[in-house]
Amino acid sequence: MTDKPRQIFADTDSDLAFRAKWTSERILIYTALGIWAVICFFPIYWTITTSFKMAPDVMKGHLVPWLDFSPRWRGWRSLGLSPETIFETSTVREEFLKRFMNSVITSLSASTLAVMLGSLAAYGLSRFSYRFGFMKNSDISFFFLSQLILPPVVLALPFLVLYKQLALLDSRIGIIALYTLMVLPIVIWIMRDQFSAIPVELEEAALVDGLSNWGAFMQIVLPIALPGMVAAFILSLVLCWNEYFFAALLTSTDAKTLPVMVASQTGSQGINWWSMAALSAAAIAPLVIIGIVLERYIIKGMAAGAVK
Repeated sequence: MTDKPRQIFADTDSDLAFRAKWTSERILIYTALGIWAVICFFPIYWTITTSFKMAPDVMKGHLVPWLDFSPRWRGWRSLGLSPETIFETSTVREEFLKRFMNSVITSLSASTLAVMLGSLAAYGLSRFSYRFGFMKNSDISFFFLSQLILPPVVLALPFLVLYKQLALLDSRIGIIALYTLMVLPIVIWIMRDQFSAIPVELEEAALVDGLSNWGAFMQIVLPIALPGMVAAFILSLVLCWNEYFFAALLTSTDAKTLPVMVASQTGSQGINWWSMAALSAAAIAPLVIIGIVLERYIIKGMAAGAVK
């Protein structure tokens, strides 16, 4: 009779110890995640607050609005996007909208083309066996990935000469073609893993039911791989949207994109940090909205194929 209460107390102590350990682990995890979130979001916070600073506040590194400095519309006024200038005629705002639309058109077009072409290539690499000389499927896949090893400056002169001969300098079509080639290897590698995670038996069953190869691909494989395609599309969109080197090299007036405009915010007295911050904040906003709207597809796409 005396051993039973002791056992109850022992079980209670073990439960308390387990709960204390579980709570302490959760506190450490969430503390680490909170610190990491602050580190990740601080550049965005600094960019947005800088767009509301005056020159002395930027130089002194003031961070907290209404405590360290009084917010002003300095950066947004320089773009014609402040409350008092938004309804007035502004050549700077027209320039910004033109560069913004160039970035939208080139990034969306290149990402869409890359996902379409890359998905077809990845499907072929995951379902069929190829041999090109000594190269097999794995070698071909690595060949695509190896295109990312070359630094962009190595390709600068060849593309400059080629685009001059083809009359593609300072054109949206030239930038779209180049961006498509730039992100195509990444799409192929992402989608190859997506298609490899889909059982071949599903397609075989569809073929038995009377579907053609294209029908099985469009009606069975494609819907399952859609989250991965969305993830590849968003990654391609981010890379194309932020690309600066080739946009600065191959464009001058008509096809210049937003990153080039951001980098050109320099004057006789130095860098206009408030204008650059306002432009950067306007450039970040579309990607943030897309990421929030398509978050569930990104998570599904990145997680697909991780566990087989």
